[in-house]
Amino acid sequence: MSVRTRLLAAALSALSAAALLTVALPGTAGAHGSTTDPPSRNYGCWQRWGSDFQNPNMATQDPMCWQAWQADTNAMWNWNGLYRENVGGNHQAAVPDGQLCSAGRTQGGRYAAMDAVGNWRAVNKPRNFTVNVHDQALHGADYYRVYITRQGFNPTTQALRWSDLQLVKEVGRTPPTSNTQIPVDAGSRTGRHIVYTIWQASHLDQSYYFCSDVNFTG
Repeated sequence: MSVRTRLLAAALSALSAAALLTVALPGTAGAHGSTTDPPSRNYGCWQRWGSDFQNPNMATQDPMCWQAWQADTNAMWNWNGLYRENVGGNHQAAVPDGQLCSAGRTQGGRYAAMDAVGNWRAVNKPRNFTVNVHDQALHGADYYRVYITRQGFNPTTQALRWSDLQLVKEVGRTPPTSNTQIPVDAGSRTGRHIVYTIWQASHLDQSYYFCSDVNFTG
């Protein structure tokens, strides 16, 4: 083999390795963001199982995450891409009842499993808590709106509708920063609830929708 041939083979090998590396890092190219505490459903599934997502024990230990990983693994790898574009602020028209956690089956239905009704893993929170939004791409926000389900709603047996939500906090224009912390008062709520966060990004008309499962402990 000539020197020129060996150099060409080495270059092609390097290009192939680079291509494989790109494929092996899902979700990085389209980085955007999510609520990380309390975690959105798909972020929580990625956080708990991303390094062990083929473990069959998930089916019994974390069944709602299990069904989500089986439905579309990319929904977890791309935990930062659950958004819709060009909503124009008309969120209820863009996102139908029963599809709030998937942003109206956005991205070709990639996140549809987030709408599944069942016993999602919930994090314990006091009634006064903080929603943390991780703005991975530094989009900033025109506004954040945080809703909580009304007392009496049961997320383990009921599909989420707009009428089940009550607005508890709104934050106006926010400059780009990696993490935005939003203090929230849940009032007299107790037990299981869904915290629903809308993040209207500033860089263009891009709306993010996050379902976070919580258990208010008082």
